[in-house]
Amino acid sequence: MEDRSRSTSSRVGVLLLNLGTPDSPAEQDVRRYLRQFLGDGRVIDIAAPLRWLLLEAIILPRRPKIAAEAYRKIWTPQGSPLLVYSRSLQEGVASVLGEGFAVELGMRYGSPSIGEAVEKLLALSVRRIVVLPLFPQYADSSTGSALAELDRVLGTGGPKPPLSVIESFCDDSRFIQAFAGIARPLLDPFGADHVLMSFHGLPERQIRKADSTGSHCLVSPDCCEARVDANRNCYRAHCYRTSRALAVALSLPPGRHSVSFQSRLGRTPWIRPFTDVVLPELAARGVRRLAVLSPSFVADCLETLEELGIRGREQWRSLGGEELLLVPCPNDSPAWIRGVAEMLRERTA
Repeated sequence: MEDRSRSTSSRVGVLLLNLGTPDSPAEQDVRRYLRQFLGDGRVIDIAAPLRWLLLEAIILPRRPKIAAEAYRKIWTPQGSPLLVYSRSLQEGVASVLGEGFAVELGMRYGSPSIGEAVEKLLALSVRRIVVLPLFPQYADSSTGSALAELDRVLGTGGPKPPLSVIESFCDDSRFIQAFAGIARPLLDPFGADHVLMSFHGLPERQIRKADSTGSHCLVSPDCCEARVDANRNCYRAHCYRTSRALAVALSLPPGRHSVSFQSRLGRTPWIRPFTDVVLPELAARGVRRLAVLSPSFVADCLETLEELGIRGREQWRSLGGEELLLVPCPNDSPAWIRGVAEMLRERTA
């Protein structure tokens, strides 16, 4: 008993954070999830009364039904793909790291919650906690929100172990090589005319808020080209850093790859170019075989499998495109499991 106690207290806790998913594709579960997700002031960053009105009067009366239908198209016998892949990643990383680590998964919205994951780690009396939000590019609405919830959870109760956070890995070689390792064997035989890297979109105001100078982001077309202090936490700049690193890793020739942004909501200005607008432009240029990567996600989810893999492919074919290849995310691939384990080991060294 004494040896087991000493071994437990010497373990390092690892907390993997992801966005979350409904408990099921049933409309009531999707509504509950959307209320929590879109009710977050970091996601829809407008005044609380206006956010409540938008959510309760416009979004929730009709969007849960539409979203539930979309979730049903991608749901697996094991559950939501995002949760299935995240659980598998958790198990794989725990296996690679070994007995000196305890690895838990927490979702910002839905289950398992961040609070539940933290409770499990604290019950093991871990000596420190290393946190990896599974969002390659930093954004206040994803990484920032998850870390704020973690702060809230840790702010309750007694003393807590020391904490360190890996906030972004947008061009980390382990992430890039894991993604490229999935893409390369698919791209070669597919013979793509063009490779589109489609990232999740954000409102322009959120990009400007991240500008530490207030005079750099979205001021010029090439504001994301240079790595400067002003765009250190700029989501858009991080996306372009990812795209440049992937283009090099995949040996993509100039002019044969581009960046777009998907999943916009509402009428407020969002970062451009929009994926559903880029597709007709590519078709008009004569592109017929299009490969799409979605490198703002480490695990396939509604935005990749349904928005791109189903609706995007349907749009592409309606435009006269021959075929659209959706390259899977790293998910629970061995290279990504090893890469995550290496990042965590590095942080604990």
